[in-house]
Amino acid sequence: MEIILLQDVDKLGKKGEVAHVSEGYARNFLLPRKLAEIATPGRIAQVRQIMEERAAHARREAERADETREMLSKTVLTITAPVGTGERLFGSVTNQDIADAIFAARKLRVDKRNVDLEEPIKLVGTYMVKVTVHSSVEPAEVKVIVAPEEHKG
Repeated sequence: MEIILLQDVDKLGKKGEVAHVSEGYARNFLLPRKLAEIATPGRIAQVRQIMEERAAHARREAERADETREMLSKTVLTITAPVGTGERLFGSVTNQDIADAIFAARKLRVDKRNVDLEEPIKLVGTYMVKVTVHSSVEPAEVKVIVAPEEHKG
């Protein structure tokens, strides 16, 4: 009996795949648990079309992510912060600060969890920070310059 999987099933296949199983396995296990449905020619064609559309969408998303990575790699962010004695910052520059600076510079929202900063920046200087754009693309290297804040006096 041919069935279409509605969810991933161990040792059988992934969601959307057509599998050949015994009638008893389908009737007693897969169908009652809504893990699969009976494969009709029309439904198989429909599922194949949905899978192709998803693949095309994933390709477009990866291309956009690649363009975004290229743009971010050319980005130089300057973040000013109040400085104490000897180039040491009052406070620190966090991954949230870098995500906000990316949005201010490029109008691109980046989740702070995608900014790879092992620990907050506490000294004035230039840093290369990795920013993950998409799981299928290498992280972008963004140049971050931490500069002392100008004192008005």
